Amino acid sequence: MKHLLIILSIILLFSLTIISCKSSDDGSTTTSTGLFVTVGYSGTILTSSDGTTWTERTSGTSIHLNGITYGNSTFVMVGDNGTILTSSDGTTWTSRTSGTPYHSLNRVTYGSEFLNDTFVTVSWNGTILTSPDGTSWDNRTSGTTRNLFEVTYGNGLFVTVGDEGSILTSSDGTSWDNRTSGTSEFLWGVTYGNSTFVVVGSRGTILTSSDGTTWTERTSGVSNTESLLGVTYGNGTFVGVGSGGTIVTSPYGNTWTSRTSGTSTVLRGVTYGNGLFVTVGWEGTILISSDGTTWTERTSGTSVVLLGVTYSQ
Repeated sequence: MKHLLIILSIILLFSLTIISCKSSDDGSTTTSTGLFVTVGYSGTILTSSDGTTWTERTSGTSIHLNGITYGNSTFVMVGDNGTILTSSDGTTWTSRTSGTPYHSLNRVTYGSEFLNDTFVTVSWNGTILTSPDGTSWDNRTSGTTRNLFEVTYGNGLFVTVGDEGSILTSSDGTSWDNRTSGTSEFLWGVTYGNSTFVVVGSRGTILTSSDGTTWTERTSGVSNTESLLGVTYGNGTFVGVGSGGTIVTSPYGNTWTSRTSGTSTVLRGVTYGNGLFVTVGWEGTILISSDGTTWTERTSGTSVVLLGVTYSQ
Protein backbone atom coordinates (compact mmCIF):
# COMPACT_ATOMS: atom_id res chain seq x y z
CA MET A 1 0.00 0.00 0.00
CA LYS A 2 2.87 2.32 0.85
CA HIS A 3 4.51 1.68 -2.54
CA LEU A 4 1.20 2.35 -4.28
CA LEU A 5 0.85 5.73 -2.58
CA ILE A 6 4.39 6.67 -3.60
CA ILE A 7 3.67 5.74 -7.22
CA LEU A 8 0.42 7.73 -7.23
CA SER A 9 2.22 10.74 -5.75
CA ILE A 10 4.86 10.58 -8.49
CA ILE A 11 2.17 10.37 -11.19
CA LEU A 12 0.29 13.32 -9.67
CA LEU A 13 3.46 15.40 -9.42
CA PHE A 14 4.33 14.58 -13.06
CA SER A 15 0.82 15.59 -14.17
CA LEU A 16 0.99 18.89 -12.33
CA THR A 17 4.40 19.57 -13.88
CA ILE A 18 2.95 19.03 -17.37
CA ILE A 19 -0.01 21.33 -16.61
CA SER A 20 2.34 23.97 -15.23
CA CYS A 21 4.55 23.82 -18.32
CA LYS A 22 1.53 24.03 -20.59
CA SER A 23 0.30 27.15 -18.77
CA SER A 24 3.73 28.71 -19.08
CA ASP A 25 3.83 27.96 -22.81
CA ASP A 26 0.40 29.55 -23.27
CA GLY A 27 1.56 32.64 -21.45
CA SER A 28 4.64 32.99 -23.58
CA THR A 29 2.72 32.80 -26.85
CA THR A 30 -0.10 35.12 -25.76
CA THR A 31 1.52 38.48 -25.13
CA SER A 32 -0.49 40.91 -23.06
CA THR A 33 -0.72 44.24 -24.87
CA GLY A 34 -2.17 47.62 -24.08
CA LEU A 35 -5.52 48.94 -25.15
CA PHE A 36 -6.62 51.72 -27.49
CA VAL A 37 -9.69 53.59 -26.24
CA THR A 38 -11.56 56.26 -28.21
CA VAL A 39 -14.45 58.42 -27.01
CA GLY A 40 -17.00 60.70 -28.63
CA TYR A 41 -20.53 62.00 -28.87
CA SER A 42 -23.46 60.52 -26.97
CA GLY A 43 -21.30 58.71 -24.43
CA THR A 44 -19.58 56.60 -27.07
CA ILE A 45 -16.62 54.46 -25.99
CA LEU A 46 -14.80 52.03 -28.28
CA THR A 47 -11.83 49.82 -27.39
CA SER A 48 -9.32 47.87 -29.44
CA SER A 49 -6.21 45.84 -28.68
CA ASP A 50 -4.81 46.21 -32.20
CA GLY A 51 -6.38 49.34 -33.68
CA THR A 52 -8.20 47.26 -36.29
CA THR A 53 -11.10 45.57 -34.50
CA TRP A 54 -13.16 47.85 -32.27
CA THR A 55 -15.70 46.98 -29.57
CA GLU A 56 -18.33 49.36 -28.20
CA ARG A 57 -18.46 49.70 -24.42
CA THR A 58 -21.14 50.97 -22.08
CA SER A 59 -20.29 54.34 -20.59
CA GLY A 60 -23.48 54.80 -18.61
CA THR A 61 -24.00 58.28 -20.02
CA SER A 62 -25.30 59.97 -23.16
CA ILE A 63 -23.15 63.06 -22.57
CA HIS A 64 -20.55 63.95 -25.20
CA LEU A 65 -17.12 62.64 -24.16
CA ASN A 66 -14.30 64.91 -25.30
CA GLY A 67 -10.98 63.52 -24.13
CA ILE A 68 -9.25 60.54 -22.55
CA THR A 69 -5.86 59.69 -21.07
CA TYR A 70 -4.17 56.80 -19.28
CA GLY A 71 -1.91 56.87 -16.25
CA ASN A 72 -1.24 55.04 -13.00
CA SER A 73 -3.15 51.98 -14.31
CA THR A 74 -6.26 54.10 -14.82
CA PHE A 75 -8.17 55.43 -17.81
CA VAL A 76 -9.68 58.87 -17.20
CA MET A 77 -12.11 60.44 -19.65
CA VAL A 78 -13.79 63.84 -19.54
CA GLY A 79 -16.80 65.38 -21.23
CA ASP A 80 -19.62 67.90 -21.23
CA ASN A 81 -21.41 68.99 -18.05
CA GLY A 82 -18.31 68.29 -15.95
CA THR A 83 -18.45 64.57 -16.75
CA ILE A 84 -15.54 62.43 -15.57
CA LEU A 85 -15.40 58.64 -15.88
CA THR A 86 -12.63 56.27 -14.78
CA SER A 87 -11.79 52.66 -15.54
CA SER A 88 -9.02 50.20 -14.78
CA ASP A 89 -9.69 48.03 -17.83
CA GLY A 90 -11.46 50.21 -20.42
CA THR A 91 -14.61 48.10 -20.13
CA THR A 92 -16.26 49.01 -16.85
CA TRP A 93 -16.59 52.72 -16.13
CA THR A 94 -17.33 54.66 -12.95
CA SER A 95 -18.69 58.21 -12.81
CA ARG A 96 -16.76 60.72 -10.69
CA THR A 97 -17.70 64.12 -9.30
CA SER A 98 -15.79 66.97 -10.90
CA GLY A 99 -17.41 69.79 -8.96
CA THR A 100 -17.99 71.70 -12.22
CA PRO A 101 -21.34 70.43 -13.54
CA TYR A 102 -21.80 73.37 -15.92
CA HIS A 103 -18.45 73.16 -17.64
CA SER A 104 -17.45 71.19 -20.70
CA LEU A 105 -14.21 69.44 -19.80
CA ASN A 106 -12.25 69.41 -23.05
CA ARG A 107 -9.13 67.34 -22.56
CA VAL A 108 -7.19 65.48 -19.87
CA THR A 109 -3.60 64.33 -19.37
CA TYR A 110 -1.46 62.54 -16.81
CA GLY A 111 1.95 63.40 -15.37
CA SER A 112 4.15 61.83 -12.73
CA GLU A 113 7.16 63.47 -11.12
CA PHE A 114 8.95 62.28 -7.98
CA LEU A 115 6.08 59.88 -7.17
CA ASN A 116 3.53 62.71 -7.47
CA ASP A 117 0.81 61.37 -9.75
CA THR A 118 -1.38 64.09 -11.25
CA PHE A 119 -4.26 64.08 -13.72
CA VAL A 120 -5.06 67.50 -15.20
CA THR A 121 -8.19 68.42 -17.15
CA VAL A 122 -8.92 71.77 -18.81
CA SER A 123 -12.09 73.56 -19.81
CA TRP A 124 -13.78 76.82 -20.74
CA ASN A 125 -13.04 80.15 -19.05
CA GLY A 126 -9.61 79.02 -17.87
CA THR A 127 -10.97 76.19 -15.73
CA ILE A 128 -8.32 73.66 -14.62
CA LEU A 129 -8.93 70.67 -12.35
CA THR A 130 -6.36 68.28 -10.90
CA SER A 131 -6.52 64.87 -9.25
CA PRO A 132 -3.96 62.43 -7.83
CA ASP A 133 -6.06 59.38 -8.71
CA GLY A 134 -8.85 60.40 -11.13
CA THR A 135 -11.42 60.13 -8.36
CA SER A 136 -11.16 63.29 -6.26
CA TRP A 137 -10.73 66.59 -8.11
CA ASP A 138 -9.61 70.08 -7.08
CA ASN A 139 -10.20 73.37 -8.91
CA ARG A 140 -7.03 75.33 -9.62
CA THR A 141 -6.42 78.99 -10.42
CA SER A 142 -5.19 79.33 -13.99
CA GLY A 143 -4.90 83.10 -14.11
CA THR A 144 -6.85 83.30 -17.36
CA THR A 145 -10.48 83.40 -18.46
CA ARG A 146 -9.73 82.15 -21.95
CA ASN A 147 -10.99 78.78 -23.11
CA LEU A 148 -8.49 75.92 -22.84
CA PHE A 149 -8.70 73.12 -25.40
CA GLU A 150 -5.84 70.70 -24.79
CA VAL A 151 -3.22 69.75 -22.20
CA THR A 152 -0.14 67.54 -22.17
CA TYR A 153 2.77 66.59 -19.94
CA GLY A 154 6.46 66.23 -20.75
CA ASN A 155 9.87 66.82 -19.22
CA GLY A 156 8.36 67.66 -15.83
CA LEU A 157 5.99 70.26 -17.25
CA PHE A 158 2.26 70.51 -17.92
CA VAL A 159 1.37 72.65 -20.93
CA THR A 160 -2.17 73.69 -21.83
CA VAL A 161 -3.29 75.66 -24.90
CA GLY A 162 -6.45 77.47 -25.95
CA ASP A 163 -8.06 80.34 -27.80
CA GLU A 164 -6.33 83.54 -28.93
CA GLY A 165 -2.91 81.89 -28.73
CA SER A 166 -3.17 81.01 -25.04
CA ILE A 167 -0.38 78.88 -23.56
CA LEU A 168 -0.02 78.14 -19.85
CA THR A 169 2.62 76.00 -18.12
CA SER A 170 2.93 74.38 -14.70
CA SER A 171 5.41 72.09 -13.00
CA ASP A 172 2.82 70.64 -10.62
CA GLY A 173 -0.63 71.29 -12.13
CA THR A 174 -1.45 73.68 -9.30
CA SER A 175 0.38 76.94 -10.07
CA TRP A 176 0.24 78.15 -13.66
CA ASP A 177 2.22 80.69 -15.67
CA ASN A 178 0.99 82.49 -18.79
CA ARG A 179 3.38 82.25 -21.75
CA THR A 180 3.72 84.36 -24.89
CA SER A 181 2.93 82.26 -27.96
CA GLY A 182 3.41 84.96 -30.57
CA THR A 183 0.10 84.12 -32.26
CA SER A 184 -3.57 84.98 -31.82
CA GLU A 185 -4.79 81.82 -33.54
CA PHE A 186 -6.83 79.23 -31.66
CA LEU A 187 -4.49 76.48 -30.43
CA TRP A 188 -6.16 73.06 -30.43
CA GLY A 189 -3.49 70.48 -29.70
CA VAL A 190 -0.20 70.00 -27.85
CA THR A 191 2.19 67.11 -27.31
CA TYR A 192 5.74 66.38 -26.17
CA GLY A 193 8.42 64.25 -27.79
CA ASN A 194 12.06 64.28 -28.84
CA SER A 195 12.76 66.95 -26.18
CA THR A 196 10.26 69.26 -27.89
CA PHE A 197 6.77 70.57 -27.21
CA VAL A 198 4.67 70.92 -30.37
CA VAL A 199 1.44 72.96 -30.52
CA VAL A 200 -1.01 72.96 -33.45
CA GLY A 201 -3.93 75.23 -34.22
CA SER A 202 -6.17 77.09 -36.61
CA ARG A 203 -5.02 78.06 -40.12
CA GLY A 204 -2.31 75.38 -40.03
CA THR A 205 -0.51 76.96 -37.08
CA ILE A 206 2.40 75.02 -35.57
CA LEU A 207 4.59 76.21 -32.69
CA THR A 208 7.54 74.45 -31.07
CA SER A 209 9.43 74.91 -27.81
CA SER A 210 12.18 73.09 -25.93
CA ASP A 211 11.13 74.45 -22.53
CA GLY A 212 7.45 75.49 -22.80
CA THR A 213 8.40 79.14 -22.32
CA THR A 214 9.87 80.37 -25.59
CA TRP A 215 7.91 79.43 -28.70
CA THR A 216 8.84 79.42 -32.39
CA GLU A 217 6.33 79.39 -35.24
CA ARG A 218 6.87 76.75 -37.92
CA THR A 219 5.60 76.38 -41.48
CA SER A 220 3.13 73.50 -41.70
CA GLY A 221 2.35 73.75 -45.40
CA VAL A 222 -1.33 73.45 -44.50
CA SER A 223 -3.84 75.74 -46.20
CA ASN A 224 -5.08 78.74 -44.23
CA THR A 225 -8.58 77.33 -44.64
CA GLU A 226 -7.71 74.19 -42.65
CA SER A 227 -7.08 73.74 -38.94
CA LEU A 228 -4.75 71.32 -37.20
CA LEU A 229 -6.74 69.90 -34.28
CA GLY A 230 -4.55 67.21 -32.72
CA VAL A 231 -0.93 66.13 -32.49
CA THR A 232 1.04 63.24 -31.02
CA TYR A 233 4.54 61.77 -31.01
CA GLY A 234 5.77 58.21 -31.51
CA ASN A 235 8.34 56.13 -33.35
CA GLY A 236 10.53 59.20 -33.89
CA THR A 237 7.72 61.10 -35.60
CA PHE A 238 5.31 63.91 -34.78
CA VAL A 239 1.91 63.47 -36.41
CA GLY A 240 -0.59 66.34 -36.68
CA VAL A 241 -4.20 65.86 -37.82
CA GLY A 242 -7.06 68.20 -38.61
CA SER A 243 -9.93 69.35 -40.77
CA GLY A 244 -10.39 68.08 -44.30
CA GLY A 245 -8.59 64.85 -43.44
CA THR A 246 -5.33 66.76 -43.03
CA ILE A 247 -2.31 64.79 -41.79
CA VAL A 248 1.22 66.20 -41.51
CA THR A 249 4.36 64.60 -40.09
CA SER A 250 7.76 65.74 -38.87
CA PRO A 251 10.74 64.05 -37.20
CA TYR A 252 11.76 67.10 -35.16
CA GLY A 253 8.81 69.49 -35.31
CA ASN A 254 10.51 72.13 -37.44
CA THR A 255 9.87 70.86 -40.98
CA TRP A 256 6.56 69.25 -41.91
CA THR A 257 5.38 66.97 -44.72
CA SER A 258 1.77 66.56 -45.85
CA ARG A 259 0.47 62.98 -46.02
CA THR A 260 -2.48 61.41 -47.82
CA SER A 261 -5.13 60.30 -45.34
CA GLY A 262 -7.65 58.97 -47.85
CA THR A 263 -10.46 60.90 -46.21
CA SER A 264 -11.83 64.44 -46.21
CA THR A 265 -13.43 63.97 -42.81
CA VAL A 266 -12.36 66.09 -39.84
CA LEU A 267 -9.72 64.28 -37.77
CA ARG A 268 -9.78 65.41 -34.14
CA GLY A 269 -7.74 63.04 -31.97
CA VAL A 270 -4.52 61.11 -32.50
CA THR A 271 -2.32 58.86 -30.37
CA TYR A 272 0.53 56.37 -30.63
CA GLY A 273 0.89 52.95 -29.02
CA ASN A 274 2.12 49.44 -29.67
CA GLY A 275 3.89 50.53 -32.87
CA LEU A 276 0.79 52.17 -34.29
CA PHE A 277 -0.59 55.66 -34.85
CA VAL A 278 -4.38 55.90 -34.49
CA THR A 279 -6.42 58.97 -35.44
CA VAL A 280 -10.17 59.44 -34.98
CA GLY A 281 -12.73 61.96 -36.14
CA TRP A 282 -16.13 62.80 -37.53
CA GLU A 283 -18.56 60.12 -38.75
CA GLY A 284 -16.86 57.42 -36.66
CA THR A 285 -13.69 57.67 -38.72
CA ILE A 286 -10.67 55.68 -37.53
CA LEU A 287 -7.38 55.56 -39.44
CA ILE A 288 -4.22 53.68 -38.48
CA SER A 289 -0.60 53.83 -39.60
CA SER A 290 2.65 52.19 -38.55
CA ASP A 291 4.82 55.05 -39.79
CA GLY A 292 2.59 58.13 -40.05
CA THR A 293 2.96 58.11 -43.83
CA THR A 294 0.63 55.40 -45.11
CA TRP A 295 -2.83 55.32 -43.57
CA THR A 296 -5.56 52.67 -43.57
CA GLU A 297 -9.19 53.22 -42.60
CA ARG A 298 -10.76 50.84 -40.10
CA THR A 299 -14.38 50.06 -39.36
CA SER A 300 -15.44 51.61 -36.07
CA GLY A 301 -19.01 50.32 -36.09
CA THR A 302 -20.36 53.78 -35.35
CA SER A 303 -21.15 56.98 -37.25
CA VAL A 304 -20.92 59.35 -34.29
CA VAL A 305 -18.20 61.96 -33.90
CA LEU A 306 -15.07 60.56 -32.20
CA LEU A 307 -13.06 63.21 -30.37
CA GLY A 308 -10.32 61.65 -28.30
CA VAL A 309 -8.14 58.55 -28.29
CA THR A 310 -5.42 57.13 -26.05
CA TYR A 311 -3.38 54.00 -25.50
CA SER A 312 -2.60 52.27 -22.21
CA GLN A 313 1.08 51.54 -21.84
